[in-house]
Amino acid sequence: MSWLSERLNSSIGKKFIMATTGILLLLFLVVHLLNNLLLFLGPDIFNENVARLEAIKPLIRVIEILLLIIFVLHIYNAIKLYFENKKANPQKYAINANSENSTFYSRFMNISGSIILIFLIYHLWTFWMSFNFSAHPVDGSHPFYAIVQDTFANLFISIFYIVTMVILGFHLNHSFQSAFQTMGWQHNKYAPFVKKIGTVIAVIITIGFVSIPVFFYLASLGGN
Repeated sequence: MSWLSERLNSSIGKKFIMATTGILLLLFLVVHLLNNLLLFLGPDIFNENVARLEAIKPLIRVIEILLLIIFVLHIYNAIKLYFENKKANPQKYAINANSENSTFYSRFMNISGSIILIFLIYHLWTFWMSFNFSAHPVDGSHPFYAIVQDTFANLFISIFYIVTMVILGFHLNHSFQSAFQTMGWQHNKYAPFVKKIGTVIAVIITIGFVSIPVFFYLASLGGN
């Protein structure tokens, strides 16, 4: 198995792991967004959906652990590639515009990835703590919808969420194209199409997530 270890620890292997984990995280984001959009259907439907997920909590915990492993692998390989590239190219060089763009996107992906990581820790902490300590009141009701509603009534939390989702959109747009290149799926003939698809996916996911804090914050101003 040493050959597999060598392959995975090579530069190409790390990029392959990043591409694979990135695609898996994108699929998770789509599922997560679809569940979150149930908020627009009202508290009853959203609360019932979360309650159903609570009924399969052991399975959810396994999925969460797998997601954590995927996320750690994604971050670890991103950091390793960053320092390896920095070590291989200690000086800035400006051969052409493409190299400059590559350097910019590389830096942006690392910065945006760090911001997303900080947001994720905060997001999981606030919502996980709220859901686990407030999910089972005495009357047997489920206040999941109310937790989201109260959270996004806070202007600063909503702004932080919105800004992070916009950054996530840019991150997804570039990483989608990079994944196709790494997997060898991108041909010059189809490159513009892949780029457009990546942009459309990133925009849809960004708008979807951003619409939630916007809706609840505006609703809080109206006293609803």
